[in-house]
Amino acid sequence: MNPSIGTKTALKSLVVPTGPCSWNPHTSGSYQCKIPLDLNSRKFLQLPLNYGGTQARACAKNVFRKYSISAKMAESLTYKDAGVDIDAGSELVRRIAKMAPGIGGFGGLFPLGDSYLVAGTDGVGTKLKLAFETGIHETIGIDLVAMSVNDIVTSGAKPLFFLDYFATSHLDVDLAEKVIKGIVDGCRLADCALLGGETAEMPDFYAEGEYDISGFAVGIVKKDSVIDGKEIVAGDVIIGLPSSGVHSNGFSLVRRVLARSGLSLTDKLPGEAVTVGEALMAPTVIYVNQVLNLISKGGIKGIAHITGGGFTDNIPRVFPKGLGATIYGDSWVVPPLFKWIQKVGNIEDSEMKRTFNMGIGMVLVVSPEAALRILGDDETTAYRIGDVVNGEGVRYS
Repeated sequence: MNPSIGTKTALKSLVVPTGPCSWNPHTSGSYQCKIPLDLNSRKFLQLPLNYGGTQARACAKNVFRKYSISAKMAESLTYKDAGVDIDAGSELVRRIAKMAPGIGGFGGLFPLGDSYLVAGTDGVGTKLKLAFETGIHETIGIDLVAMSVNDIVTSGAKPLFFLDYFATSHLDVDLAEKVIKGIVDGCRLADCALLGGETAEMPDFYAEGEYDISGFAVGIVKKDSVIDGKEIVAGDVIIGLPSSGVHSNGFSLVRRVLARSGLSLTDKLPGEAVTVGEALMAPTVIYVNQVLNLISKGGIKGIAHITGGGFTDNIPRVFPKGLGATIYGDSWVVPPLFKWIQKVGNIEDSEMKRTFNMGIGMVLVVSPEAALRILGDDETTAYRIGDVVNGEGVRYS
């Protein structure tokens, strides 16, 4: 209902039900309503109604805008609300596995002599939307490479080469060059070759100035050196390697949070020196060299790339049946960006841990001896974030 707010009477009838009100008999025509400005607090604004017309309309409009924003802030956002159904994705994988047995790992293994070729493919999701809005195109290619090479290194594979796919309605050569340069940079960081790619110009398919990208990585690992999680036992240690931020998952929910916050991408992230756009567009860490170096020293039994599904869905993918994880919430400092996302979106803890990496982009399951070595290495930033336990699933403490 949208009643007219043109007179004191109309305004009085509109606002009286929203909060405690009192009549002042000593002031002619004065009626005071205390309207809550925050649904989660006891702060009220006294609104004197001894004036009408334009003044009343302007004051009431401002008050109800604040009241409406508070109501929205009380709603808890979820990834599914933002349009991404993780359960539906898992169901699709289950159905595909019936037709193509053996899929479901972070990378696909193809036997080749005494080795396996390990392949992975991915995109960067709706992080592209923020690239369009911020004009930051130079690093989105790093994200693209990272999403695939980080997946295949979980098997212990060294990336060999990468191929990309770039699609747009109208080819802007300068823009495409920026994106491809990021892919080249990503391949350099992963120590693999950019072997080729495809550029597709599809008129009327994408909005003006927009594009989509995807990538494919292939690596190799000796059959007797595959990291497959089969040797994991209760009592093994879970090590976390830090992320640079949101990486390339969860951006459909991030964009909902951004819209709710009232901030622009050029505004400073509250309490931080960087803008919201800079924080969100930080390129995904490429873990390849760090992880391969740790593998070479022994004791690494399983590796999980923390992408869509967060800790809750990704860590169990490396465990044998019957085992699970206990994750200690105070074992690393959650970056301010995630705290801001959770606060503005009023997002439940369980939803955060199933959507975002929370500051840990790669998880290693290692022997206790390897854990001591990794954590004692001054050149490696790593955290003991949990332990392997009997009983499936991920528990948080």
